[in-house]
Amino acid sequence: MIAAIDPWSPRARSGWLLAWAAFWLLMTTIAVQDHLRSGTGALWRPLLWEGSSCLVASLVLALGWRHAARDDAALTQPVRWFVRQLRWLPLLAPLFVVAIYAIRHGVVALLQQTYNHPPWGQVFLYECTKFALFYTLFVAVVFGLRTHIALAEQRVRTQAAQLAQLTQQLEPHFLFNALNTVASTIHGNPELADSMLTRLAALLRATTDLTRKPTCTLDEELNLLEGYTAIMCERFADRVTLEQQVEADARACRVPTLSVQPLMENAFRHGVERSNDQTRVVLRAQRRADRLRVEVEQSRGGVDDAPAAGVGLGTLRDRLSALHGARAQVGLDALPGGGVCAWFELPAVS
Repeated sequence: MIAAIDPWSPRARSGWLLAWAAFWLLMTTIAVQDHLRSGTGALWRPLLWEGSSCLVASLVLALGWRHAARDDAALTQPVRWFVRQLRWLPLLAPLFVVAIYAIRHGVVALLQQTYNHPPWGQVFLYECTKFALFYTLFVAVVFGLRTHIALAEQRVRTQAAQLAQLTQQLEPHFLFNALNTVASTIHGNPELADSMLTRLAALLRATTDLTRKPTCTLDEELNLLEGYTAIMCERFADRVTLEQQVEADARACRVPTLSVQPLMENAFRHGVERSNDQTRVVLRAQRRADRLRVEVEQSRGGVDDAPAAGVGLGTLRDRLSALHGARAQVGLDALPGGGVCAWFELPAVS
């Protein structure tokens, strides 16, 4: 889920190529217009001049980008970075001039034509100066791009570390609650406690495997949740009914691993456990356009003055914020007539 903006993704590559093509189309158009105004020679000549420059410049850009990647460690020291890139300019400029004029002379010779140009000293001075300006501009653009990439990658690493820390906070919280549930039945109903421990062991094995991934599909999350709800429903069999209303197209959406768990824990801890009456718990998930909404509704209990401030829902809020920013929300709403609905919304991504 977390990902930096890749400047060399297929879409970005198309953008760079389009911009590069537009630049050389502009240069060629100017050259053709100048040629038509001067009225000298065939029209293929300005096409050859700009075409040869485009070919060699593209090669220089490709090599320059590859070389610049080796100096990313110096991006925090711009002067040092620019010196390292521009040190090749005294060599590249004359090589560029030699390459483009070799191509031009070769093509003109094949066409059995004569290529007349100013003296070589004047050619080298003019072309090297023009190339130096062009190459310096290119280096500045590369610096901006590579700095952007480095910052994006650093942001991803920071978010990944934050998510790992938040997940580690959630796992002990979940385990503590599950063990508390088992402990409450050991003396009064040893057989039930034994059954619940067996289910808990299976759940922890599945949780260990799945929590190595920061996200999973909602379907995987619900399969994992079944272990927890089985334990809780076994304990409170006489006073809880559990329903699922999950739309088929919502199951493929990706959610943070162990994201539905806090909603269900909230329903049992603040609804089922605190009432001796029958409590109805309903898990709903629906996808609407580009949004996924997951909610757990309980028919008992109420909303505290500081809703969603507990460890489970608070950690879930932080995890969703790290992944999606303001595009994700967590809420805890009182229901008319009693009961609570805990929910979260996030972008629907499959």
